[in-house]
Amino acid sequence: MTSSAGDDQKLPLRAAIAAGVSRTAAALSRATGRGDGSVIGGKLGMMIDPELLAHLAAGRRIALVSGTNGKTTTTRFTAAALGVLGDVATNSFGANMPTGHTSALARAGRTPFAVLEVDEHWLPKVIKATNPLVVALLNLSRDQLDRAKEVAMIAQLWRDTMANYPDIHVVANADDPMVVYAASSAAQVTWFSAGQRWRDDAHVCPKCGSHIVRDEVGHGWHCTSGDLSRPDPQWTIDGSAVIDPSGRKHELKLQLPGTVNVGNGATALAVAHWFGVSPADAAPKLGEVASVAGRYAQVERRGRQIRLLLAKNPASWLEAFDMAEDAPTLLVINARDPDGYDTSWLFDVDFSPVRGKRVLIAGERAYDLAVRLQVNGVPFEYVGTFAKAVEAVPPGRLEVIANYSAFQDIRAELDRVL
Repeated sequence: MTSSAGDDQKLPLRAAIAAGVSRTAAALSRATGRGDGSVIGGKLGMMIDPELLAHLAAGRRIALVSGTNGKTTTTRFTAAALGVLGDVATNSFGANMPTGHTSALARAGRTPFAVLEVDEHWLPKVIKATNPLVVALLNLSRDQLDRAKEVAMIAQLWRDTMANYPDIHVVANADDPMVVYAASSAAQVTWFSAGQRWRDDAHVCPKCGSHIVRDEVGHGWHCTSGDLSRPDPQWTIDGSAVIDPSGRKHELKLQLPGTVNVGNGATALAVAHWFGVSPADAAPKLGEVASVAGRYAQVERRGRQIRLLLAKNPASWLEAFDMAEDAPTLLVINARDPDGYDTSWLFDVDFSPVRGKRVLIAGERAYDLAVRLQVNGVPFEYVGTFAKAVEAVPPGRLEVIANYSAFQDIRAELDRVL
């Protein structure tokens, strides 16, 4: 849905002008090939009216989705599920700060619903501006060590924020101790179980500092002092199915790979249920999602079936290895501003899952990756560029796992057909 002048008439004059400028700037950015316009539109609009996000959010029923990993996919799933009820505005390109939210809402027009992906650090300010009905908290793990706050600091920030908004319903991951600590201050919480493959950022209790003991058979955990333990989730997963609070099982026929996306789907169903969407109606909508901002997309190029997987931190690399098929695999690492300049996190990643595959490496920091692979005992070939990797492998499957800017470079090289 695209906004119109009629929609702007419902806004204060200054906000209406700002919204118009936002849409125009975004459209020009797309038309000239400078980007998708999801940031510049919001930036210019907010320069004219600093309260533009609040004005555009007013009158909508809004869900916010935040976490270190999985928020873009979960946002896309949730928007699909809420589509059962009507038009949904969403920041589908992943611009997850207020400029991106503003641009998305200005572009969408007066939709009754909005689902917005939110950067973990910006969540308190976006909650204040948008007055959401539901906030989904997915997970917390280390990310961009050169500039991001410590995981425990974000958990405390979220906890303090949720305590101040008793009318917001929180949908939170029962398997992540950091999220449980953060969400426990909320007045209304629905717990889901999506698992927690990466556990290295939750060895100690964020409440008391005691050691966290885990049940290796299931997802159970508790701290040794008894101050914090895993709550019983109302939404769980069983293979490729989601079990709702009534015990009814809903099979998800997803196009997106990996167990992690079943968990993302469960979260989306839990959020949509709070808006009044039945899981039976929402579940088929998740199966219509084939790609999320190019992630998981597959494209044919010179006889190679190329699939792109985004991995930006240790937790998401672990999930990417789980999704990748047994085929030649290209690993690409950059260290630009969107990635964080510190690549020491590579030594937190266990690359042994790709041992035995044909591994190729490229990117601006390929040599950092080469050292890590050598330490991990993983043979590799340096190819330098994505194009050379395509030429180096025979026709057939090529898995590509890349961090953020490298992923975007490859999408651009493929003419953003993804």
